[in-house]
Amino acid sequence: MEENAQRLPRDPIVGRYRLLIEVAEAILRHGDLPSLLHDLAARLRQVVSFQSLWLVLHDAERNTMRMHILETADRTDRDVHERAIDDSPSGLVWQTQESMVVSDLDDESRYPKSVDFLKGLKIRSFCVVPLTTAHSRLGTIGFGSITRNAYAPEDVEFLEQVGRQVAVAIDNTLRHEDARALHSQVQHERDLLRSLLSLNNRIVTQLDLTELLKTISTNLRLVMHCDSVFVSLPDPASQKMRVHAVDFPGGKGLIHEERLMSMEGVNGTVFRTGKPWTGNVQILDASQPGARLVAAEGIKFLCAMPLVSRDRTLGVLSVGRKDDIAFSDDDGDFLMQVAGQVALAVDNALEHGELTASKERLQEQKLYLQEEIRSEHNFEEIIGQSRVLKHALAQVETVAPTDSTVLILGETGTGKELVARAIHNLSSRCDQTFVKVNCAAIPLGLLESELFGHERGAFTGAITQRIGRFELAHRGTLFLDEIGDIPPELQPKLLRVLQEQEFERLGSTKTIRVDVRLVAATSRDLPDMVKENKFRSDLYYRLNVFPISVPALRERPEDIPLLVRHFAEKYARSMNKRIDTIPGAAMSALTRYAWPGNVRELQNIIERAVIITSGDELKVPLDDVKQSAPSYPSTTVTLEDAEREHILRVLRETDWKIGGPAGAAARLGMKRTTLQYRMKRLGITNSR
Repeated sequence: MEENAQRLPRDPIVGRYRLLIEVAEAILRHGDLPSLLHDLAARLRQVVSFQSLWLVLHDAERNTMRMHILETADRTDRDVHERAIDDSPSGLVWQTQESMVVSDLDDESRYPKSVDFLKGLKIRSFCVVPLTTAHSRLGTIGFGSITRNAYAPEDVEFLEQVGRQVAVAIDNTLRHEDARALHSQVQHERDLLRSLLSLNNRIVTQLDLTELLKTISTNLRLVMHCDSVFVSLPDPASQKMRVHAVDFPGGKGLIHEERLMSMEGVNGTVFRTGKPWTGNVQILDASQPGARLVAAEGIKFLCAMPLVSRDRTLGVLSVGRKDDIAFSDDDGDFLMQVAGQVALAVDNALEHGELTASKERLQEQKLYLQEEIRSEHNFEEIIGQSRVLKHALAQVETVAPTDSTVLILGETGTGKELVARAIHNLSSRCDQTFVKVNCAAIPLGLLESELFGHERGAFTGAITQRIGRFELAHRGTLFLDEIGDIPPELQPKLLRVLQEQEFERLGSTKTIRVDVRLVAATSRDLPDMVKENKFRSDLYYRLNVFPISVPALRERPEDIPLLVRHFAEKYARSMNKRIDTIPGAAMSALTRYAWPGNVRELQNIIERAVIITSGDELKVPLDDVKQSAPSYPSTTVTLEDAEREHILRVLRETDWKIGGPAGAAARLGMKRTTLQYRMKRLGITNSR
């Protein structure tokens, strides 16, 4: 216990939870009320601010409230102060059973005698909570502070927990004179308290939600003498209740972990209303969702409690019995106390889980982005003004704002990844992560782990848990390159993620839900693969929602001069060189070459050319360009000349029309004013 406590975060909720356990232990250790409350005061000062502590008990014979001063700021008052029920804050709390907080005594005018008395104790603000057990309303316990606004809502919630446990001790003390008549009941209360303490000792050190819920369900079934325990939490994606923990040794397996239950059933109703439900299952309408399922499991009586923490309903704790013994009021009261403390533990575990998952995702994203920075992107932007390329980019602009799946088709080296990045950057997910996976570059045995992650020990070598690329791309975009190389045995799992947005890591049965926009690419003929049973037809149709074909470089030769210039400038800048001209013969040869390797091949040749160039004229290794170019005079062409010729050619094709949808500016992908500026800079005029 002590070793586990050292691993807990320094969380105020956990600290207060520990104190509740200490209070429970103190109740069992102290035999008289004064020593208990004196011990309690010392412990409470660790987490709650107060200078005065008083106990007010209801006198049934006189129908008054009797105040016992236990601790004060500067003295110990052993006198008993009696007030009428209507003339004291404790009387109001005793009647309404609702805690009372006064942030500033100067603003309180309802109880002048009590206010003057408290001011005499130098009190400026106070909190009074009820002392109530399953048997009776005993009175109240008050906490006073010499400062104003000393008690926040979370303080009140904690003090109410303390009040419930102190009430048990007071009840036992007051009933000590009639020990024979009440021995059985007192023993029962103590047994429940010990059971609750045992449960607390187990759950207070557990921050993993799955293990926490298993611990709760197993121990609670033994304490409550019931046959089944279920813990259900809401599932936002399905708008249903998801069963997260089950302890039902005699069950038929109809209600199991991860089972989704309708919000119209008992658990859903308890969750929506925040009110408990106890009763005979047979009185439920057989058509009500879940009622038939519970009855089929043989459960006759059910008791369901909401898990409420910080005014939020987190889930439902329900217990069931298969015999004819109904749940008593005492059972309901005890389960309500358990539910209150379980809710605090669940709330803490949920927050811890969210922080851990966020930390792991950020760490994975950091590592992934570091890899992206170290790797070299083929392009900084899409270069080209050809009609076929513009058609493809228009499709990108159309589909990018949606969340639809996109299938990018094209030969190797055409820039499919660049198109995928453009889709991501133009979408609403642009601020989130863009994750890429080359399915052809990862060994088949590791691809499933790469995509979906794995748990520790899932396979040989899995020494730690790993988050997959789907989790990494949560709320962002996942780009699967060469998707045609995904093995057939992995295709059903990919299809499920596309349809349901959920999966399980390798070695785990826990379902993980993600929000991922998928963009896939392939250079293979998927329809032929479907005919040959190498690719699932349903997966192909699910991917082929919006296909985009990226043209091969040989289909847009007019873009080659622009690409040559772009790559020459890029690599010259990185190598601290200056290249001003390109030989005309070289440019012609590059333009006429078929480029089987597409843009990637062109990029590699220009990079090689920059490396071997020693002057300001680009030396292109023409031996690498297999297709011969026509002979030209041994002249050179500057980069400005190449740009001038390109613009002139477009101007002639448009009959020198600059503006408009069919004008030269639109075909060149420029604004009209930008084209006019470049024409002026390059000395281009209409000779006509």
